[in-house]
Amino acid sequence: MKRESALLTWWYLTIGGIVTVLAAALPSASWREAMYLVAAVQLAPVLLYSYRRGLTAAPMAALLAAVGLLYATAQLLSGDSPTYETPVAMALGLVGTACIIGCLVVLLRGQGAHSHPGLLGDSLIVALGSWIISWAALVQPIVSNAGGAAWNTVLYGVYQPTAAVVLFLVIVILLNNAYRPPSMWLLAGGLTFNLLGDLTYALIDGGHFGSGVERFALPMYCAAYFSAGAAFLHPSITTIRRTSAPVNRQVLGRLIVTTSSLVFPVIVLAGTAPNDVTDKIVRSISAFVLATVVTVRVVLAVRANNRAQAELLHGAQTDPLTNLPNRTVLLERINQLLSNSWGQDQHPTLYFVDLDRFKNINDSLGHAAGDEVLVTVARRLINAVPEGTMVARLSGDEYVVLDATAKSSGAALALAERMLAVFREPLALSQGDVFVTASIGVASISATSSTSPEDVVRQADTAMYRAKDAGRNCLAVYDESMHERVAHRLAVETALYRALDRRELRLFHQPILDLQSGDVVGFEARMRWQQSDGTIVSPAEFIPIAEDTGTIVPIGSWALLEALSQLRHWIDDGVCSPAATMSVNVSPRQLSDTNFPAIVSEALTRSGVSPQLLWLEVTESVMITEPELALATLRRLRSLGVRMALDDFGTGYSSLSLLQKFPLQRIKIDRAFVHGVADNPNDRSLVRTIIAMGRSLGLDIVAEGVESVHQLQVLSDLGCSKAQGFLISHPVPADAMRSTVAALERLGQFPGLRSNVTTPVS
Repeated sequence: MKRESALLTWWYLTIGGIVTVLAAALPSASWREAMYLVAAVQLAPVLLYSYRRGLTAAPMAALLAAVGLLYATAQLLSGDSPTYETPVAMALGLVGTACIIGCLVVLLRGQGAHSHPGLLGDSLIVALGSWIISWAALVQPIVSNAGGAAWNTVLYGVYQPTAAVVLFLVIVILLNNAYRPPSMWLLAGGLTFNLLGDLTYALIDGGHFGSGVERFALPMYCAAYFSAGAAFLHPSITTIRRTSAPVNRQVLGRLIVTTSSLVFPVIVLAGTAPNDVTDKIVRSISAFVLATVVTVRVVLAVRANNRAQAELLHGAQTDPLTNLPNRTVLLERINQLLSNSWGQDQHPTLYFVDLDRFKNINDSLGHAAGDEVLVTVARRLINAVPEGTMVARLSGDEYVVLDATAKSSGAALALAERMLAVFREPLALSQGDVFVTASIGVASISATSSTSPEDVVRQADTAMYRAKDAGRNCLAVYDESMHERVAHRLAVETALYRALDRRELRLFHQPILDLQSGDVVGFEARMRWQQSDGTIVSPAEFIPIAEDTGTIVPIGSWALLEALSQLRHWIDDGVCSPAATMSVNVSPRQLSDTNFPAIVSEALTRSGVSPQLLWLEVTESVMITEPELALATLRRLRSLGVRMALDDFGTGYSSLSLLQKFPLQRIKIDRAFVHGVADNPNDRSLVRTIIAMGRSLGLDIVAEGVESVHQLQVLSDLGCSKAQGFLISHPVPADAMRSTVAALERLGQFPGLRSNVTTPVS
């Protein structure tokens, strides 16, 4: 369809070229006017045809057809006489020009002309400049030579400036859009040919050209009509209002045109002398009006520029969502506060407010609801703080309140409590009420300290995270110990990134003992970190950091391959039986990684260990936080032949449901229950219940944290099949495992030690 329309357009242009050449070549004026009439009349059916094919809009097509007919009528009415003697023709020409201006304005609005302020002022400057040139070069000579009536002079004088405005708008449209389809160029060409024809007649009427030049004006009109018709036949007419404005070029083009509209009139006025008093008066008034318009345009431009700069400054200093000051303004305000001195009765305080679990709102209700929450919280904080207190939004769900008027530390804490209280009422959203809590960090600003504004914000932020660690929905006051802890954590976090590359991480292994046979049937890998300077970092310290930063993923992959490779080495060297297993802990971050099953499969392949010899230990929290994801991952792992163990069993909230829902083959009784199993009847009853439940479900049972022979005997009597703990062995390095296993074998079967225990098991 588009290809056929494009081909039809080029055939149409070919016909238009033939008609244009005939209009210029025919010797008879009547024949030339006949060609002109054909070019004008054919525009109406062509536009109707294009409209029926759905290529153009009906209003614009009808308007353009009317323009063509008006110009044709004007030309026919003028006959062979000068156009200033045919006011009807001139009036019809003005109506047609106004129609063209209307079409161009509609097109500009469709291209976003509202983003180009001052277009009306520039158009007036162009019109007035064109009027001055037209008066000096055309209108005044015509009036002087022919003595035309005043109203006729006005018509002629108005016509040329409006034509100049048409040309100006055409230039603006072309410069306004980086996307310029063929239809746009065809329309611009049609208007340009039409204006050239008008200018030719104007120069003839002004006595600058002879009447013989008239034969070249009609071909220009013919070219104009065919060019306009081709624009509406071309398929690209449907995309003519598409916008992608290169603003720099558009502004430069307008500047050149408007500057020319000022320079050329000045040159004309300076290069030509007035012919009479009327000429002098018209020139003076025209120059004065032009100067006035230019002055007003400049003043408006300056005001618009000031408003734009103010908006830019406001945007640079304000959060666009909540309209609160942003970080830049906050830091400037703190800096001003630190630069001033205050009395002992002042206690400036900074509060760092962070919403708790705000991500859940975005994930469940959507970002629109999240934005409503942020705006509502901002409004509530403003209402809760004293007048003159700054409330700023840093980013996301982080707000900072700066109170420079607090009288004491007690008053500062009272304000923090008041801000916490604003979250006790539900937030009314368009989707319903929601409850939101916040954690608040409080940092006092000292007049004697040398801290920077960034340090003050960091202190409040540190205190806020302490409030998060304390359980959320509370406040914490900053002290220096917090900074030390944060600095230490940062140092550990930084060193942890390079720990693998520096080979500072090692695996220790703790044997798992079968309580019936007394044999070592498995091992649990435990990670240890000794830095290059000899500092030993506890797993309880660096494992949570690795989990938070995501470094647990590469570290966990290394540990998995290292543990399996070590098991393969022990089996091959006869350190343990071929059926010995290896247990490796899996973190929540690893389990949420979709590539984790592939990592496990690769580790099994590279180590040469059978999948059933690998136990992956997970905690209840992993399966409670994201149960669907955990279930999918565990099923994929189980399909590899790997077995799953539930670590720290009994310490969570949904242990029984987890055993039913997830593919587990082992439960490990937490050391908290094992510790009291020998002396505490309640712990013994719980352990008995856990063992009985596990055995009924066909699960393997391992007791952790066995530290005494009595505990071991009780667990054996209760039916626990396996155990590990310091009584059996501490976690030892890999090269010490041979001697450790040999020592356990020399001790014989641990159940044989029950004769040394006199306390009965009940």
